[in-house]
Amino acid sequence: MDTNVRPQDDFYHYANGTWLKKNPVPPHESRWGSFLILRYTTEKQLRALVMKLQHKKKLKVGSSEQMVRDLYRSGLNMKKRNALDLTPLAPWLKRIEKIKDIRSLVSTIAHLEKIGGGGPWGFGVDQDMKNSEKYIVYIHQSGLGMPDRDYYLKSDAESIRVRTAYEKHVETMFVFMGRSKVEAKRARGTIMRIETAIAKISMPKEDLRDVDKTYHKVRVSTLRKFGKNIEWQSYFRIVGAGKKMRDVIVMQPKFLKAMNALLAREPIEDWKTYLTWHLVGGAASYLSAKFERQNFAFYGTTLSGVKVMKPAWRRVLGAVNGSIGEVLGKLYVEAYFGPEAKKRILAVVEDLFEAYKKRIENLDWMNANTKKKALKKLGEMNRKFGYPGKWKSYKGLSIQDDDYFGNAIRATLFEHNRVMRRLNKKVDREEWFTTPQTVNAFCDFGMNSIVFPAAILQPPFFGVSNDDAINYGAMGMTIGHEITHGFDDQGSKFDGKGNRTTWWTKQDRTHFDKKAKVLVKQFNEYKVSGGLHVNGQLTLGENIADLGGASIAYDAFKLRLAKTGRKDIDGFTPEQRFFLGFALFERENRRPEMQKTSVLTDPHAPGMYRINGPASNLPEFYEAFAVTKKNKLYRNPKDRAKIW
Repeated sequence: MDTNVRPQDDFYHYANGTWLKKNPVPPHESRWGSFLILRYTTEKQLRALVMKLQHKKKLKVGSSEQMVRDLYRSGLNMKKRNALDLTPLAPWLKRIEKIKDIRSLVSTIAHLEKIGGGGPWGFGVDQDMKNSEKYIVYIHQSGLGMPDRDYYLKSDAESIRVRTAYEKHVETMFVFMGRSKVEAKRARGTIMRIETAIAKISMPKEDLRDVDKTYHKVRVSTLRKFGKNIEWQSYFRIVGAGKKMRDVIVMQPKFLKAMNALLAREPIEDWKTYLTWHLVGGAASYLSAKFERQNFAFYGTTLSGVKVMKPAWRRVLGAVNGSIGEVLGKLYVEAYFGPEAKKRILAVVEDLFEAYKKRIENLDWMNANTKKKALKKLGEMNRKFGYPGKWKSYKGLSIQDDDYFGNAIRATLFEHNRVMRRLNKKVDREEWFTTPQTVNAFCDFGMNSIVFPAAILQPPFFGVSNDDAINYGAMGMTIGHEITHGFDDQGSKFDGKGNRTTWWTKQDRTHFDKKAKVLVKQFNEYKVSGGLHVNGQLTLGENIADLGGASIAYDAFKLRLAKTGRKDIDGFTPEQRFFLGFALFERENRRPEMQKTSVLTDPHAPGMYRINGPASNLPEFYEAFAVTKKNKLYRNPKDRAKIW
């Protein structure tokens, strides 16, 4: 804490200020705070598990232990990786080189899709938003090497800085591929021309989060209306989608139509250069050291300001998590997540759902019939905490201790085939889309579920021996945040079964939108490094969830206090400690480069505003810290945002 700062003026720095001063961002990180420290702690726990396996010589081939040990071992074998250099990519580079027309170009894009090689559009399988019991294919925009279309199209200082560095990065990578400087410069020009053209036809990020703007179901047989250059039947056959598919969802129809024209407009040789770039760039972290270092120079240093690469063990551990995460997750849960923690967190969850139920019942802006439906959806919400009830099988996946890139490819293909098999099955509502060792949480609209992996249910956010005020202020708020996502500007468009349907009245939606605009206006006024403003529309969903989460968690904590009794600790009331726990969750330092990248691309507002913003709107905070008109966080009651 920094008691030189008044909590009524800047609660974020009052609660976190001294810690922020004493904990600068380490050279190997772009930011440093509560979340990152917990992730680092989790990584050290995982490393301890992996290192134990390194000393075991005889492990059954195909066992969890063997796969984890050998994938990790292959990644650390830099001597072998350096000797191979670009060789592991030879089969795919040859396939790209053989492209002679649009037909073979599209065929190659399909083959690359299976290994995550990167192409001008993306392909995936997920629940049908309007028929949540069935899986369906989604086709969406993709194809850019920088994080957002604005980096290609805007002329502000930050966009120019990043774009200039990206051009240099592209040119350097082509030199590493064996091209002359003249050829590399020509390739750079080709990449920038094609990717800029793709950026121009891409949907803006503000629209991408609108589920109604990204849902367009069409018959497979009518896909040709977007243009004749893409032979979709052949594409679907190659990716393994099968012949029985009748419908697909095109998320950005204008993009797909324009992309069809772009395929014909750009020369085939230039498309070959483009695919080569995305293949090599996407594989860089699995290749030799020079490719990995150069990739870091742009994506780590330029975009995020990170000065030093993470040590090899952390990078390779990340690859293990990404490739066979549930295998490692099972070992993690057995070692670090006990039944007492799960029992305690579920008690917190019960209080939160009870508090949310009361909030809905007492809303003054929602129709009575809509309230019934909201309560039904709340009651149907699936609560996933800790780890999945059943683990994924990796039977048949070959992991070898001297083939890092090959392991990654085989794991990617294995998962791709697993996903393709969903198309012939009923939706599995118990499936997890994250691993137990992930320090994060999310709300899944289609599943109507909230998911909290074991790794986030740890100190400082949550602990069996923690003060209840901290558990509810930090983790309780986060759980309330994810519940609220189910009722935010997008989540509220889905019913209790996960179907996109209109269950609010027009009047309900009008009232809600009016209240949401207050948050948009408030957050548009916040600034970060370089004078960039927070995007209130882009961050709206998260800001609604933060405000709702804090409100609900506070109510839930009051329910807990009624059962346990009140007591002050170190001169702080239970209510004050609740808000200190709330502020703890977003305690974080960020590099200026990371601040800029985040404010331009991230739907989350910067940490300081995720604390001070909600606090300035909550009457409970005003009461806890005696906020008056003289204080900087004070807002007139008519200007405060209140939704849930």
